Formats: sequence, structure tokens, C-alpha cells
Amino acid sequence: MNPRLGVHEDDLEIAAAIGRYAAAELAPRAAELDEQARSATCHVRGLSELGVMGMNLPERWGGAGISPTALVLSIAEIARSCAATSSMIGAHYLATDSILIGADDDLRAQYLPRAARGDILGAFALTEPRAGSNPADMSTWAHREGDQYHLSGVKHFISNAGEADFIVVYAKTDPQAGSRGISAFVVDKDTPGLQVSQPERLMGIRGGHAFEVALDCRVPASRRLGEEGSGFRTAMKVLDNSRLDVAATSLGIAQAALDAAVSWARERLIGGQPLADKQGIQWMLADMKLRLEAAWALTLQATHKRGLGERFSMESAMAKLYASEAVGFITDRALQIHGGYGYTRDMPLERYARDARILRIYEGSSEIQRTIIARQMLAE
Repeated sequence: MNPRLGVHEDDLEIAAAIGRYAAAELAPRAAELDEQARSATCHVRGLSELGVMGMNLPERWGGAGISPTALVLSIAEIARSCAATSSMIGAHYLATDSILIGADDDLRAQYLPRAARGDILGAFALTEPRAGSNPADMSTWAHREGDQYHLSGVKHFISNAGEADFIVVYAKTDPQAGSRGISAFVVDKDTPGLQVSQPERLMGIRGGHAFEVALDCRVPASRRLGEEGSGFRTAMKVLDNSRLDVAATSLGIAQAALDAAVSWARERLIGGQPLADKQGIQWMLADMKLRLEAAWALTLQATHKRGLGERFSMESAMAKLYASEAVGFITDRALQIHGGYGYTRDMPLERYARDARILRIYEGSSEIQRTIIARQMLAE
């Protein structure tokens, strides 16, 4: 890893240790997970021993207590070796961040230390078949019945749901109040009336399984996160964090693709000369590097504000938007530099390109990120 402006040496050392583990343990199995669509949860135990499953949590709740910068750098290192594993971890963080941000201490104590140890895995259920980019349009509802809530509805594209031990479900407790009527609940996997589909057949990140979740179940009122109607605010804060995770995943895949392109350009001979001697290839590599470093700058800017405890919604949206679009550009050019070899499944380039594509869609599409940025600019 190259030192970056403004990054503390301790953060670099943490990420370098994660990177060494990822290169040794995750990278050799990445193609297998993709080929067999095998769940990246097979890595949870090893990752837990490093503290990765709780990197997003403070020490008080069993987490690693590292800085947001170290977290972003570490996720990038994991994605550089295996994007499916990064995606699985990110979904777990969405669930535990929801509890950390929205719940009381009793609920935090019940779930967060075990989640940080990797004893239990989380999932985050916000998206619905007809409510993706605008969660306020959700139709899943939660009706109070004494000391319980009856949850009913369907969630879609829920990462980890089939393997998760608990799912944080967002539902409307007041259908007339729009986003102010959304609440969040922790639903354990063995709750009667909770049904999870078979994994979706995905184009990329095939080891990061996504599922449909059907709900017709009852949960104790004590499993509600915070007050009724606070769920939307919690979800938006969680997504600010998660968009930095997506940016980091984008950066990790992009770095892997760029590394492969540079190595190929140096080694591949055309007419007895390295491909790297061609000006056209040099310019392609320069454009790839330029976008990668610009994406890092935006991501670290947002991470810095998060570390200061300042609002970073616009910065997070900019980082996610630019990094997810940059990785699409970089993986495409890397494949192009490899020519026909890059299009074969014997090399990782086509996997990088497939894995990168979803990053412009989940945790808010590129179009939604542009809307967030523009609205905050106009509100200033």
C-alpha cells in the first residue's frame, strides 16, 4: 500500500495487516467463490479472529475501535483480493451500524458484541420490489399489538439474509406519515413467519448472496430500534457510512485491475517490444491511475469528516458516486489492455468488470447520489 496524504501511519499499518491476510487467504479462493456462487460467509471465522467483523464498532460494544480511515483502507484491501467478501462484510456492517446508531444500550448489548466476534451475522432489510431508490415508498408495515409488533411485507435484494442470524427490518408504523412513519426492528432468523428465498442469480459478486425476504411475523416491542418513526433517520445515517464502504470496495477492485493491467503491459510483447512501450497504452494507464487517485481523494475527504463527527452526507455521496463510476472505467480499460485474454474466464479481468457493475446501483444508484449532492448544494 502506498502512503497517502493525511493518513496516519497506524491506519496504514492496520490496513497493511488486513491486506496481507486477504492476499494469503481470500484471493486464492475468490475465483472459486465466483465460479460456484459459494457464499463468502465461509471466511467469517478467519476474519473474526482479525477483528474485521467488528471494525465498524467502538470498543465499548466489542468492536476494534479503529478510525474511519483505517476502516476504509482495510475494506479496500479486502475488496482488492475478493469483492464478494467485502460485500458480505458491508451487509453485516449495515445491520450492526443500524443497531449502534438507532437502538438503546440493552439492544446493543444483546447483539453487537456477538456480531463483532463473528458469532452472529447480520443483514439489513430496507429495499423492496417497488421501493428501492425511495425507501419512503415502502409498503412493509408494522402494527402494534400489545407488547409486540406484527410485521408484514416483502424485502428484496437483501444481502446475507439467507445466512444471517438476525435481520434489521425497516417498516412503516404510521403509513400516513411518509418517511417519518418508518421504524426499524431486529428480527431473529428463527422467528416464525420469516421466510427467505433461495439466493438470487447474480451477474457479479456472486459470493455475496442476496435474497428476497417475506415477513408475516411478530416481534417483541423491545426489538424496535429507538422511538417509533425514527427508522428513516437511522437508515440515512447508516447509508452515509455504507456509501464509504462501497467507495472502498470500488477502490479495491480498481487497484486490482490496475495492477493487473500494469503487469500485463510490462510482460506482453508485441513485435518483440513490451506493450507498455506503446503511447496509447501509456495514456490508458495514466487515465486509470488519475481516476483511482481522484476517487481516493474524495473518499478520504469524506472519511476525515466522518472521523471529526461532522455531517458528511454530501461527501459520502460524492465518494461513492465517483469511485463506483471510476472502477467501471478502470476495469473496462484493464480488460481492453489484456485484449482477448482479458475476456476469458481464465483471467480475473472479466470478474473484476462484473463485480464492479453493481457498485453504481446499490446503496443508492448513481442517479440518487447526484440528487443528494445537488439538493445539499442548493440548500446551502
